[in-house]
Amino acid sequence: MIHTFPNGGVHPAEDKFAAGSSIKALPVPETVIIPLSQHIGAPAEPLVKKGDKVKTGQLIAKSKGFVSANIHSSVTGTVKKIDNEPDSSGYKRTSVVIETEDDQWEEGIDTGTSIKKNITAGPEDIITRTLDAGIVGLGGATFPSHIKLSVPKGKKAEILIINGVECEPCLTSDHRLMLEKGEELLVGVSLIMKALNVTRALIGIENNKPDAISHLSRLAQDYDGITVKTLKVKYPQGGEKQLIKALINREVPSGGLPIDVGTVVHNVGTAYAVYEAVQKNKPLIERVVTVTGKGVERPSNFLVRIGTPVKTLIEAAGGIPGNTGKIVNGGPMMGKALNNIEVPVNKGTSGILIIPAPEAARKPVVNCVRCAKCVSACPMGLEPHLLMPATEFKKWDLAEEEKILDCMECGSCSYICPSGRPLLDYIRLGKSTVSKIIRSRKQ
Repeated sequence: MIHTFPNGGVHPAEDKFAAGSSIKALPVPETVIIPLSQHIGAPAEPLVKKGDKVKTGQLIAKSKGFVSANIHSSVTGTVKKIDNEPDSSGYKRTSVVIETEDDQWEEGIDTGTSIKKNITAGPEDIITRTLDAGIVGLGGATFPSHIKLSVPKGKKAEILIINGVECEPCLTSDHRLMLEKGEELLVGVSLIMKALNVTRALIGIENNKPDAISHLSRLAQDYDGITVKTLKVKYPQGGEKQLIKALINREVPSGGLPIDVGTVVHNVGTAYAVYEAVQKNKPLIERVVTVTGKGVERPSNFLVRIGTPVKTLIEAAGGIPGNTGKIVNGGPMMGKALNNIEVPVNKGTSGILIIPAPEAARKPVVNCVRCAKCVSACPMGLEPHLLMPATEFKKWDLAEEEKILDCMECGSCSYICPSGRPLLDYIRLGKSTVSKIIRSRKQ
C-alpha cells in the first residue's frame, strides 16, 4: 500500500541529479568557522579562547538553557579568534574560527568502520549522550534532539516515525545515507525507540527511492518493531504533520506537537547521528551535504566537517557555472538564497543548490486573480491569499485569526500562484511579527 496525506501538496520537478553519487568525504579545510548558534534556541557559550589548541570532537561551547545544543570542534588546530562571522542567514553570529592541523581525535571517540549493533545503553543514557553530542534535527529544523527524546509528563509516545522522505526537489543526502549507512541507521532507530520506550517504528520513504525502500526493508527484517512504509511522491510529504497523517492517520491539532497524538518524528540523518553518539561516542561534527543544480559539473553528496566554507563544496563539485543566477542553502522550495559563499556549513545544511539565471528570476507580480490555487495547494488548510495582504497591511489580528502560525513555510502557495505573488515571503514576515505580539501578551 502506498500512503500519502490527503489535503494540498504540489508536484514540482524532482531533479534528483546527485541520487547516483556516492557519499564522498571532503578533505579538512585550512580554516573552519563554527557558529555557536546552529540550532533552535539559545546559542551555546564558548569554552575556548583565542590561542587555545583543540582536538577533533572536543567540546568548545556548552549548551545554554533547556533549548540549546553543545558545539564541538570539527577539526584539530588553533583557535584563531572568537568573533561575529556571517552565517548562511546573512547575519553575523558569534563563531569560533579555527586554523586546522593534522587530525587528532578527542580520546574515547571510536573512528573505526565496524558496525556496533549491540545496544547496552539505557534510556536515560541514550538521552544524555544525545545531549552531550550536540545532536539536532538534521532534516532542516535543527531542534535539539534530546528534547524530543524526553517525553513530557502527561504525554506518552506510542509510535516512532522516521522521516526518510526527502521530498524537497534536488536534495539526495538522506537518500544516499539510507543506501550507504542503512545498518547503522537502523541501530540508531532502535536506540531512539529504547529512549522513548516504544515498540514500533515506521520509516517513511517516497516511492521515487525504490532502492532505499528495498534495502532498508531487507535490513529491517532483523530489527524488532521497525517497518519501512512506501509513500506517494507529493511535496511536502516530509512535513511532520503530513507524514503522521499519511502513515498513521492521526492529525496533529493546530498549535500542537506530534507527541499530542502519541508519536515522535526524527529524520534519518538524526537517527544515524544518534547511532554515532551512543555506539561510537562521536559528537555531531560532520554531515552529508548535497551540492547540485542543472548546470553543476559534478552533482555530489559530500561528507563535510561542520564549519567548512560553502565555497569549498562548490569547487569540489566543479565550480560555479557561468550562467548562475542564484545559490541556495537548501532546496528550491524551502531553501534561502546565499549572498556569500564563504559562509560555513552548519548542522542544518542539507544541500547547496545552484540555479541558472533564467530559472532564478522571479515572475512579474500581478494582482491576485482569486483562482484559489494557493488554497488547494496548502497542506495546512490555510488561505495564503488572505495571509499575504494581512501582513502587507499590518492586520495582525486577522493574520492570527487566520492561523498564520500554522504555516509550515513549504512554499507550495508561491510555487502554484499564476500571478507570481510572493506569498511565502509575506507570510514568513507575518509569522515573525505575530509571534512577537503573542509573546508580548504573555509577559
